[in-house]
Amino acid sequence: MGKIVVIGLGPGDIGSLTLEAVERLKSGNKVILRTEKHPTVEYLKKNNIKYETYDYMYEKWDDFEEVYKNITKDLVAKSQKYDIINYCVPGHPLVAEKTVDILLRLKEEGKVSVEIIPGMSFIDPIISAIGRDPIEGLKILDGLNLKKQTVDINSDNIITQVYNRMVASEVKLILSDIYGDEYEVYIVRAAGVKEKEKIVKVPLYELDRIDWIDYLTSIYIPKMKEKARKRYDMNNLIHIMEKLRSKEGCPWDIKQTHESLREYVLEEAYEVVDAIDNDDIDGLAEELGDLLLQVVFHSQIAKEEGYFNIYDITSNICTKLINRHPHVFGDIKVSDDKEVLANWNKIKDKEKNIKKYTERLEDIPNSLSALMKSYKVQKRAADVGFDWPNIEGAISKVKEELDELLKEINSKKNEKIEEELGDLLFAIVNISRFLDINPEVALNKTILKFIKRFKFIEEQATKNGKDLNNMTLEEMDGLWEEAKIHKN
Repeated sequence: MGKIVVIGLGPGDIGSLTLEAVERLKSGNKVILRTEKHPTVEYLKKNNIKYETYDYMYEKWDDFEEVYKNITKDLVAKSQKYDIINYCVPGHPLVAEKTVDILLRLKEEGKVSVEIIPGMSFIDPIISAIGRDPIEGLKILDGLNLKKQTVDINSDNIITQVYNRMVASEVKLILSDIYGDEYEVYIVRAAGVKEKEKIVKVPLYELDRIDWIDYLTSIYIPKMKEKARKRYDMNNLIHIMEKLRSKEGCPWDIKQTHESLREYVLEEAYEVVDAIDNDDIDGLAEELGDLLLQVVFHSQIAKEEGYFNIYDITSNICTKLINRHPHVFGDIKVSDDKEVLANWNKIKDKEKNIKKYTERLEDIPNSLSALMKSYKVQKRAADVGFDWPNIEGAISKVKEELDELLKEINSKKNEKIEEELGDLLFAIVNISRFLDINPEVALNKTILKFIKRFKFIEEQATKNGKDLNNMTLEEMDGLWEEAKIHKN
């Protein structure tokens, strides 16, 4: 088994090289650099230390994962050939160095021996250059993989590997969504390297306009100050709710329970639906926030009572999404959305230990409105083939149920009227299902239309100096028809 000695070259200044690193470089073992594009390489040249580099691999493959995989593969092969090799990387080997991460995994698998010789990381000179104390929180993120990581607005962030203006542009788009275009950040190039260090503070929208961005560039994002804060994240919301429920908080919030908040959950959910129906995007953002507040509110109450907390909620839903999407997170193949839904229901039944079809119907919450529950019951019954072959059957059933209702009304047998009315409503829901129209949404739209037209009637009556209480039904019908003409 070969041995790879990984040497940290520091952030760039030759004075940052450690004595151990210098001794290893002069050991006579083969020296290989991940990249020659590093100021410390001048030391190797001045001291006639011969080396090879993997810069050619960056030209050979466009994907960084492929580059790193092939570098480590070649390193293992060379270590077996030469017994011991020195592999040099910028900064500290264990900070933002993907190839070393791969080598350490290979070491655990028993495929190679790895020794680490530390070097000063790029973090130290950046902190020194900016003059920030990391004790209040500092997060290091990879600019090449920022979409898969989480920026923390409540701590300082360093975005590394901002190699060029294209990467800077991609980073800018992500950060602007989080902080806003005007938020000021530091662009730091060659931190700690004499005569090469550059630091500028710019608003985010100018991030990719700097023409000297290169492989030694990082971005430093200061945490948001409370007094000037314009953005908040999930952690802020959780802490605000903790404060509201504390002894120093709000008497009304402290008093609430799961039971007392039930009506607000429904109310906020319906207001979200209203915003969607009204195509009110700004309103939708606000109403979703109100709905999210209810989730956090309930999680805080449960946390205080020792039952669960917000992390149990997020863990449960993430686990559920992963388990129920094996075609995304596993190796299951699906052909269309219908197959996705079928798999979802099978997995859900297994999770809930549902073994009979009737249990699937009984699993629908009683708290749903009667319209929504009937819609879902019919859909689940249809999953096993208990359904009309086409919409004509459903329409015929509506006519049949209407005739039976009229028959009971004419016979004046009140005990049967309620039953037949329920049958008619259930049959009408069946038609909405065939048309793929949510009956709850359809009925709510009709209610809103009714209110709008009634408002028109009242406004017209007022203009004519009349009061609704004194108008005849014929007069109101006339205004109703006028409202329909005006599309009110």
